[in-house]
Amino acid sequence: MGANTSHISDLSNNQSLKTLVGTESISENDPFWNQLISFTFISPTSSGDSKLLEEVVVPAVSRFSFQVHNNPRTGNFGALVKIFLARTKELKISTECQDQLFIWQAHNALFLIRCLLKVFIREMSEEELQQQFSYQERAPGSCADKQDLLEELLSNLIHLIVEVPLLDITYSILFEAVTTLLVLFSYQLFHKEILRNGIIYQHIMKGRCLSLTSRLVKTLLYNFIRQEKCPPPSSHVFEPKDDGGLLYGLASGVASGLWSVFTLGGAGSKAGIDEEHNPLPLSNQSLLLLLVLANLTDGPDWPNPYRQAITCFRNTQGNVKISRSIPHSFQINFNSLYTALCERQRSDQATLLLYTLLHQNANMKTYMLSRTDMDNLVLPILEILYHVEDRNSHHVYMALIILLILTEDDTFNRSIHEVVLKNITWYSERSLTEISLGSLLILVVIRTIQFNMTRTRDKYLHTNCLAALANMSAQFRSLHQYAAQRIISLFALLSKKHNKVLEQATQSLRGRQGDNTALPDYAQDLNVIEEVIRMMLEIINSCLCNSLHHNPNLVYALLYKRELFEQFRTHPSFQDIMQNLDTVIGFFGQRLEQAGSDLSVERVQEVIMKGAQALPTDRLKKFPELKFKYVEEDQPEDFFIPYVWSLVFNSAVGLYWSPHGIELFSMDSS
Repeated sequence: MGANTSHISDLSNNQSLKTLVGTESISENDPFWNQLISFTFISPTSSGDSKLLEEVVVPAVSRFSFQVHNNPRTGNFGALVKIFLARTKELKISTECQDQLFIWQAHNALFLIRCLLKVFIREMSEEELQQQFSYQERAPGSCADKQDLLEELLSNLIHLIVEVPLLDITYSILFEAVTTLLVLFSYQLFHKEILRNGIIYQHIMKGRCLSLTSRLVKTLLYNFIRQEKCPPPSSHVFEPKDDGGLLYGLASGVASGLWSVFTLGGAGSKAGIDEEHNPLPLSNQSLLLLLVLANLTDGPDWPNPYRQAITCFRNTQGNVKISRSIPHSFQINFNSLYTALCERQRSDQATLLLYTLLHQNANMKTYMLSRTDMDNLVLPILEILYHVEDRNSHHVYMALIILLILTEDDTFNRSIHEVVLKNITWYSERSLTEISLGSLLILVVIRTIQFNMTRTRDKYLHTNCLAALANMSAQFRSLHQYAAQRIISLFALLSKKHNKVLEQATQSLRGRQGDNTALPDYAQDLNVIEEVIRMMLEIINSCLCNSLHHNPNLVYALLYKRELFEQFRTHPSFQDIMQNLDTVIGFFGQRLEQAGSDLSVERVQEVIMKGAQALPTDRLKKFPELKFKYVEEDQPEDFFIPYVWSLVFNSAVGLYWSPHGIELFSMDSS
């Protein structure tokens, strides 16, 4: 690389790169290293530039047999790592002294290491990778003392992330440190099975890195919270000396290119276009690394310390002090974290973080549920579900499970009906000039069910949607007229589907006398559709039993479509639950008859309002409370680890992996 390379296309003919991967050992004191890491090459941030870099670096490294033959003998890669490690020890001081040249060189060394590691990891095992770090000392007559630099590199990267402050001049090297850790974990991409006990895993879970667990998790969270953009371009970062001694005589043009490295692309580069869509590369990359760490599997005798840290951190504004008995605990500003989560829900990874915190950190869950501005969090989640056809299924699942977890709390279920929203512009089926958050939530969940019925037919999605509605049903309050209509309309759709499937199943069974083979799909569909209908009847019944007088619009919609329920009155699966609906329909039907014919809508609603106060509660049969709790499946890592790595594959800034080598997930699912 060196002074002569400023574009990706120049790399294939770069003499410094050829020397690095060649057959000659290069002393750590050789001026070559200073020349190598003093380049104005612009680090790629777009996937296109990253792909181009990969296409140039891989052949260059492979062509010289660097990995298998040259490097273990020459130790040049290990020497490069040592050059970087020597500089990391002085990074904090360099930052305090504003020594931008030193930081720039350290960044370039790490960028080179990251590029080479990415090639190694794709093409060799962890044991072979370790050989690239472990080599015999090259001094004549020395004993065969092997040095393993891999753990030292990991430890130094984490120290760098947690100790070097985030400033304009350090943004780039902090981003590179986070990205290099992601690359080191990327072995998982090339294996179908979940990796549980590799060399890198051992170092990060049990080695020198363990003591930095809470500080790393806290720093990555704060990188996400701060959402710092790339520093602005500047043409005067430092002035080179006139004596030509700087950087072994490099031209002064290095100075003007320096800021391009710091800004990960800078003005005028192709990456600059990409940054319009992703202006927060450090925030994004930190979140991805956090999710990777949080989803590492537990060891046979030790829990994942990073998950422990995520599970137990507390609010800096609380009065509770950190207990020393809780491993890896720390404090963070919950208000800042909550605000960042509200602002970033359009990304899969932010939704996955929200799920992780709600599901695993009781302190954060309690805090979120106590907020009086829950609409700031819930509305982005509803918008994800509303645009279900534009989202991948995993993002939809996460959004839905978040709602399910929230609806486990009765205070949440009451409070959402007290929050009044105006002009929900993204809801296009109908103009909603004023509606409660609770009614909007019901509308969006019902729409998700209807979409699923006509498109994906995913039972898991149905189950979670209905569970969220069931959890809310006893607390329904002042349902919007349209929300009440949609509840009954969904029941009408289910009823129609039931009749169609019933007819098919009946015809099939008539022709199957004496046939003991498995039932056709539509006969099994009948069981599924009847389970869903039963659930819908229980949701309506729960509202009528617990808050009928608060929901005249639901009673109105029920009476308007009363004929829908006729066929289920004598059905053995629904008889018990239909008794209450019959009681309500009969009671209000009689009062409307007494009020006369040709009643206006207003008059009907008035009769319902008065009748709701007069209906004796003991006339309705009591059923067990409808309550569903989200529980993760056994071995959740089988779902979450491929999901997290699909997010890294698709949205990590400045990283490109060829899809051909990926084993963990199919390209369709990613």
